[in-house]
Amino acid sequence: MFRKVLVANRGEIAVRVMRACEELNVGTVAVYSEADKNSGHVRYADEAYNIGPARAADSYLDHEAVIEAARKADADAIHPGYGFLAENAAFARKVEETDGITWIGPASESMETLGEKTKARTVMNAADVPIVPGTTDPVTDPEEVRAFGEEHGYPIAIKAEGGGGGRGMKVVEDESEVDDQFESARREGEAYFDNDSVYLERYLENPRHIEVQIIADTHGNVRHLGERDCSLQRRHQKVIEEGPSPALSDDLREEIGEAARRGVKESDYVNAGTVEFLVEDGNFYFLEVNTRIQVEHTVTEEITGIDIVKWQIRVADGDELAFSQDDVEIDGHAMEFRINAENAAKDFQPASGGKLVTYDPPGGIGVRMDDALRQGDEIVTDYDSMIAKLIVYGEDRDECISRSLRALREYEIEGVTTIVPFHRLMLTDETFVAGEHTTKYLDDELEVERIEDAQSQWGPDESAGDEDEDEEVVEREFTVEVNGKRFEVNLEERGGAALPVGNGGAGAGGSGSPPGRPGSTGDDGSEAPEIEIEGDGEHVTAEMQGTILSVDVAEGDEVEAGDVLVVLEAMKMENDIVASRGGTVTQIAVSEGESVDMGDSLVVLE
Repeated sequence: MFRKVLVANRGEIAVRVMRACEELNVGTVAVYSEADKNSGHVRYADEAYNIGPARAADSYLDHEAVIEAARKADADAIHPGYGFLAENAAFARKVEETDGITWIGPASESMETLGEKTKARTVMNAADVPIVPGTTDPVTDPEEVRAFGEEHGYPIAIKAEGGGGGRGMKVVEDESEVDDQFESARREGEAYFDNDSVYLERYLENPRHIEVQIIADTHGNVRHLGERDCSLQRRHQKVIEEGPSPALSDDLREEIGEAARRGVKESDYVNAGTVEFLVEDGNFYFLEVNTRIQVEHTVTEEITGIDIVKWQIRVADGDELAFSQDDVEIDGHAMEFRINAENAAKDFQPASGGKLVTYDPPGGIGVRMDDALRQGDEIVTDYDSMIAKLIVYGEDRDECISRSLRALREYEIEGVTTIVPFHRLMLTDETFVAGEHTTKYLDDELEVERIEDAQSQWGPDESAGDEDEDEEVVEREFTVEVNGKRFEVNLEERGGAALPVGNGGAGAGGSGSPPGRPGSTGDDGSEAPEIEIEGDGEHVTAEMQGTILSVDVAEGDEVEAGDVLVVLEAMKMENDIVASRGGTVTQIAVSEGESVDMGDSLVVLE
């Protein structure tokens, strides 16, 4: 067994992997960015190494920095968790080629084959796994999209080769949208995955999203661990996952599970992974393979009793799976609730920061919490909005729903707005409780007013967590790191003057930066020059924190209401920032590649 595993990730998944290591008596190493220096996964690890600034490209995505940290720590394995470098075949290959360090995951060759969707479709087709009508070769010209539409009809999904979770996917409703959506999908693929290659699929109108957890070893054994239903989504991002699916018959469940096994065996895949399918009208179609552990792996662990992460580590160390397919039994029902720092009543707007003034998670029979935060922690919003996962088990789906409601009522969080009220709403929603929801339900059918009412009824006071302005307490925190070992020193001074902040006191309501446009970070991580906002026109502002992908207007342009001004990448999705009324563009305050905060001015219209 390995001596020491470096976890190339952060937050709750890093802690989850470290817990598995602890149970295997394996040492743990954390890596962290400047933004995460006080985060929970750093506290949990035996050792921790700073690998760069807050910007992910300069820290968590820096291949050499991660591998160098493993060398310094004398780690003999690297586990990538999910996200960041988890499905990066180039990084996996570098680890494989590094003497003395083992990659805990599928081989880089498998990641390349199954990570590119057209190659994966070819493999699945060879294994007699049903696939949605589409292309098996990349599409390079909009005319090919039009030809596909003439043959198969609309709508059509244009998908980035390296995409997933809705990233790099655009839906073409009719021929008039082909050019714009084709370019948008390529641009998103290039921005997220450094790959602008796209392919086409017939877009299913109202499917269920079903995925099968698999684990395969180096001895030729492949097991599936049942399915999960991930149909409750908004903008292709999963919100609640459950297993087993309430929508499948026993026969269809068996067919899908065996299809996943055939496809994985055809590709000579090793380690954990997930084969995803779309199900509509009793038919199922291969969607993609996620060559990593998934956020919702916890659901499968609860209903099978199998620790998937521990088996990832064992398989990477050469162990043979100790159970047969017949040994895998599905017992009871489980649901996972992503506890995101978002306001569901404001179109799931992510928080730009906050402090967990109160953090008291639920407990009791059948309740599991995967988190890394503790009361008093500042949340880090540089990467994603998920702060925890609540997983609930019951003997059947009804008990699971009742127990989940109890757990969500117990969950006390103050200082940060979360989607806990939204989860409580869904557990009383007739369509969800009946198990009749599809992937389109949240986006197309659920009334926004119901979400607003739930947030108002069960959400926290928006002012909760504000510090008493009269409190004269200054807390100074010091972190000392020696050879990867961290020591925390906290000093509290009462009656002292507040510490100055780096921007001259211009944070929260300060005036050291122009209103709405403080100095932002450029694409190279350097501080961009401050831009003075001029004129009395309408300021079009960022609704969330993100990165500017493109500026689609120029100063002097005349625009109409609904015209796209800027494309903002936030929460792994492209967001079109549009004009609310017609006017003339008098100033552009951002440029491509810049990071912006919620409320920052982007464009001025007069």
